[in-house]
Amino acid sequence: MMEIETGARLKALRASSGMTLDELARSSGVSRAMISRIERGETSPTAVLLARLATALGHSLSTFFAATPSAEPFSASGQQHVWKDPETGYVRRSVSPPGTGSGVDIVDVVLPPGKRVSFPPQASSTGIFQHVWVLEGRLVMVVQEIERDMETGDCLFHDIGLGHSFINPGTEPVRYAVILEHRRKP
Repeated sequence: MMEIETGARLKALRASSGMTLDELARSSGVSRAMISRIERGETSPTAVLLARLATALGHSLSTFFAATPSAEPFSASGQQHVWKDPETGYVRRSVSPPGTGSGVDIVDVVLPPGKRVSFPPQASSTGIFQHVWVLEGRLVMVVQEIERDMETGDCLFHDIGLGHSFINPGTEPVRYAVILEHRRKP
């Protein structure tokens, strides 16, 4: 598996969007100093912080991590990009072949025991939906304050623009798939 260079990717996406550090800071609510430190590789952002930056750049976490488009409709396991949240140890692997033009992205996630990753409501993410499918273990999902206790095989569908949390209440890691659907906005 390939570890993605988060800072370099952030800087490249910011440059391609034509945003300055100050503009990205205003749009994301993340300080200019923090963005600069991330881009220089001096610090690694948490999943929540990275989601705010990606959203401000017009991306979901999934498209943020997507590699350069390829004509190859195949994604070898050893070539898939992996990212680890420095705060929770949450590990995210991009499974889908990048650049296929598909409106669907598949992500494999492992959340360590006793950890929680929460994403606040984000209007800019409206129109992106996800299926959360528990592959191994127990996961508690909270979407708009509704808590669902999920076990192996269970699946939940929701709009990611709504505030939501992934919680591992157990003593073992939980592994789940996130299948993101990017619907076209009218």
